[in-house]
Order: sequence, then structure tokens, then C-alpha cells
Amino acid sequence: MTGRRRLTRAFFARPAVEVAPDLLGRTLVRILPDGRRLAGRIVETEAYEPGDPASHGFRRMSPRNATMFGRPGFLYVYFTYGNHWMGNVVARRVGEPSAVLLRALEPLEGTAEMASFRGRGSPMDLCSGPGKLCRALAIDRRLDGAGLVRGPAVWLEEGTPAEPNAIATTGRVGVSVGVEPQWRFLVRSDPFVSRGRPGPPR
Repeated sequence: MTGRRRLTRAFFARPAVEVAPDLLGRTLVRILPDGRRLAGRIVETEAYEPGDPASHGFRRMSPRNATMFGRPGFLYVYFTYGNHWMGNVVARRVGEPSAVLLRALEPLEGTAEMASFRGRGSPMDLCSGPGKLCRALAIDRRLDGAGLVRGPAVWLEEGTPAEPNAIATTGRVGVSVGVEPQWRFLVRSDPFVSRGRPGPPR
């Protein structure tokens, strides 16, 4: 089945602002340690590029953000706000810190497991935000640096890419540093996107 083929390394070896909208409609897959498969359709992303004051890679490489400076096609996971893990897809080339934050999914497979991890059962609310997404799919620091191209625990499948006219852009959520680009991408009017809407889509 074409839609279940994994995305290749070349897909990720581009600027985050190109990868982010192209991820919409793709399928994020998580295989739990016991073999259960969780999956969701990506409906919202944010791009972070080199030279971006809002990016973790803006200043220098550290043990926390080292994955972001590495090869494209790996998962960069960090902890924020004291209780949330955030999952990002590394883009560009080695030494060019660029990543796409996975902000929201439409649950497709393993919804019961996701609800158990989240402690609630509403499909609309399971993955409607980056912290919720990671909790629902059991993504934490242990998956930082996990390979998305050939790895066994988490990967991205081709799915059905969103049509260009179905993609809206807004300012990123909670970003107030420097000039704010329109680097949040979402499937227009999709009920599974997060509630963080900083401005009307253009």
C-alpha cells in the first residue's frame, strides 16, 4: 500500500519551512514496546530554522539540543513547561539546526491506548497539541534521536498529503521573540488541530 510507505531521508533533508507543510496528511506511527501500533494523521506543524530566535538551535549546540544539529530524519524530543514532552522532526543538513514541531494529530489507530495514556477518551482532544500528542503516543526523552527512516519505534508514512489549497498558515503559538513568521501550518478547518490559534489563517 503506497500510503504506508515510509518517508525517505531525502524528504527531511530540506528546510523546515518546506518540510512542515508537506508533513500535513502524513501518518505518524508509534510502535509500543509490547508491539502495539499507534498512528495518527498529522494536521498541524510549526517550523523552526537556523537564525530563528525562537529556535533551540539559535545560539549553540548543547546536550539538550544536539539531535537538532544532526542528520535529518530523526526525532528531537525535549521537555518544556515542567510537564510536557515535545516531538520534532529534524530537517536540513548536519550542523544546520532545523526542525518541525508536531503540533496535532487525528488519531487513526490505537485510540484506546492513546486515551489510556492521556487519561481521557475524547478523540478530538487526544492529540490536539504537542504535549498531548507526545503523551498519547508515549513519546518522551527516551526517543530523542530515534530514527524516523529505518527505526523500529517511531516513523512517518506517506499517508495522503494535504492539498495546497487545504493548508492554512498563522503565526506560531506562544512565540514572541523577534519578528514572527507565518510558520505554523495546519489543515484548514480541521477539527483535530490545537486550540492555540494566535491569529486568523490567511
